Amino acid sequence: MDAPRTAAGRAGLAALLARPERAVIALDFDGTLAPIVPDPEQARAHPGAVAALAALAPRVASVAVVTGRPAGVAVRHGGFAGVPGLDHLVVLGHYGAERWDAVTGTVHAPAPHPGVAGVRSELPGVLEAAGLWHDTYVEEKGRAVAVHTRRAADPQGAFEALRAPLSALAARHGLVVEPGRLVLELRPPGIDKGVALTEYVRETGAESVLYAGDDLGDLPAYAAVEKLRADGMPGLLVCSGSEEVTELSTRADLTVDGPGGVVTLLTSLAGRLNEG
Repeated sequence: MDAPRTAAGRAGLAALLARPERAVIALDFDGTLAPIVPDPEQARAHPGAVAALAALAPRVASVAVVTGRPAGVAVRHGGFAGVPGLDHLVVLGHYGAERWDAVTGTVHAPAPHPGVAGVRSELPGVLEAAGLWHDTYVEEKGRAVAVHTRRAADPQGAFEALRAPLSALAARHGLVVEPGRLVLELRPPGIDKGVALTEYVRETGAESVLYAGDDLGDLPAYAAVEKLRADGMPGLLVCSGSEEVTELSTRADLTVDGPGGVVTLLTSLAGRLNEG
């Protein structure tokens, strides 16, 4: 396992290795545990992800998957349910608005924001007006709607062309737009991965935290770890490397080669903890 490039990252790793039973391992799903694919419904966890998590989870305070997807979808696409060793895995879906606990196998969530239904009804007309109805993929998330441009002839051009009209649509219904890797997600304000991660770390009473992500939606979680470090809690920031998004790699303590690299990192951590 490569050493973190920053002093803060090295301190975070050292704290995790010294007292793993007081550490939270938190990870994004798409692009971090699962490769990015053109059709989000076809996304599945890296073949080695579940085994790596199952080897690591019993040695740490908690493993949490923090994702913009519905919690149940992430569980299904990740293959997390009923896995020995993942008895206490938690999936914080919809940026923390939903929660699935392996110990109960159930999802807990508040009522959806009413603006999502309004966005859903107007979205086809907005995409048609932009000339991109047939070049985009709309992902229904229940509590949010995401528009993917990866299938378009010019994915980045379509992404930029939709920023303004989708932002206006979201604002009309009290939502916000969260940009990502060739995706624009319309979702309720006031929830993000940073809030979800901070609340969960406090809930567990953890003394150190590792967070791994790959996309713009992970920046709030990065900021949360940076704030926790400023308050005295060691933390390690990991970037699941991508040429599409560079904002995370510039702030990360450690960059790995996509989901395969994340699996290698988790496997290495589990090996070092088991050696001890």
